[in-house]
Amino acid sequence: MELDTGATAWMLMSASLVLLMTPGLALFYGGMTRSKSVLNMMMMSFGAMAVIGVIYVLWGWSMSYGSSVGGILGNPFEQFGLAGTVYDGEGNFVIDDYGVPAVVGVAFQVTFAIITTALISGAIADRTRFSTWMVFVALWVTLSYFPMAHMVWGGGLLSGDGPFGSIATPIDFAGGTVVHINAGVAGFVLALIIGRRKGFGTVPMKPHSLPLTMLGAALLWFGWFGFNAGSAFTADGVAGLAWVNTTTATAAAVLGWLATEKIRDGHATSLGAASGIVAGLVAITPAAGSLSPVGSIALGAVSGVLCALAVGLKYRFGYDDSLDVVGVHLVGGLVGTVAIGFLATETGLFYGGGLNQLVVQVIIAVVAMIFTAVVTTVIGLGLKAVMGWRVSEDVEVSGIDQAEHGESAYEALGVGRFSTDTGAGAPAPVRRSTTEANA
Repeated sequence: MELDTGATAWMLMSASLVLLMTPGLALFYGGMTRSKSVLNMMMMSFGAMAVIGVIYVLWGWSMSYGSSVGGILGNPFEQFGLAGTVYDGEGNFVIDDYGVPAVVGVAFQVTFAIITTALISGAIADRTRFSTWMVFVALWVTLSYFPMAHMVWGGGLLSGDGPFGSIATPIDFAGGTVVHINAGVAGFVLALIIGRRKGFGTVPMKPHSLPLTMLGAALLWFGWFGFNAGSAFTADGVAGLAWVNTTTATAAAVLGWLATEKIRDGHATSLGAASGIVAGLVAITPAAGSLSPVGSIALGAVSGVLCALAVGLKYRFGYDDSLDVVGVHLVGGLVGTVAIGFLATETGLFYGGGLNQLVVQVIIAVVAMIFTAVVTTVIGLGLKAVMGWRVSEDVEVSGIDQAEHGESAYEALGVGRFSTDTGAGAPAPVRRSTTEANA
């Protein structure tokens, strides 16, 4: 295969856009936390970038795309350290089927592993030891993300080559199962294992900086064009369709979320707009290359409404998903993955394709949830026994940033070491999520 410089340039740009998403996530999550925890929250994203950036080169790529071991993972030793991936036996760059050097594919895929793992941190904000988180990142990306990527994109059990491919070819264009269901389930499991924050449900835990959150949402939306349009793997019509679908679905999700807020709470909030952006982006991710633009509008609107309603489930069931990873990523990922069975223009039920695509989409979503739940439970309980997940109660109250990192985000303003920053005494609760006021 000859080198296609246009496709190569597109994939390098897409990889850079997706890498930008993790700092964007740090801002998004950082703004949603209390001021005494913002640095710890942001460091969890940057820590994931550091750990996975090393691990992916060593065994992550090989576990994701190496020769299959039982359909569950790639052989981690086959391309350890990218052996045989960068150069062929004659010292030339290995070129993939799109005319892109394989090493560029590595660059693109490592950014997916990073952002997926970083997403989980939002479920356990305000109470987690940084050292335990860093060990979790290494274990979880190895035992959950890499196998899931192999099963879906590397020719494993959840791909068209797997046992369910006889029903219909499963569709996950850019990561409904691999990224969002995977991270959403992991966040839910860890929230249960680690337990609720002190004061959850009784003390106002308001976002300390909504402008930071909105800036983070804007960067996520911008980076997501690399995420979805880049998953076409070349600069072609599919990439253009994915770009348009990503835009329309996201815009419709914002409208759906804001309408839900207005009807339910009487206000359309900036936090709701930022959350609606992410909900729409999540839902369109698995479907970006399979839907029409009109179908994407429908998907986005539905995801905006359902995710806006889902973020309140934590109060009903009592689990402390701090920044709504379950309500946005798990629910949005499920909506997008299953909706393909209805809205895919070639195989969807609404386009005369029958039930097969819907059935296989439900199956891969359920299998993904079970796999991730089991793996994350084992890792989470193991780390709880060996290292411990939670900071002390005193640290949680006085400020995790000072205890874990020896610094605070707003020292000049007196927020940090001697500030509890609980929000006590506020005239009314200011909600972190758009449903907290109704808890």
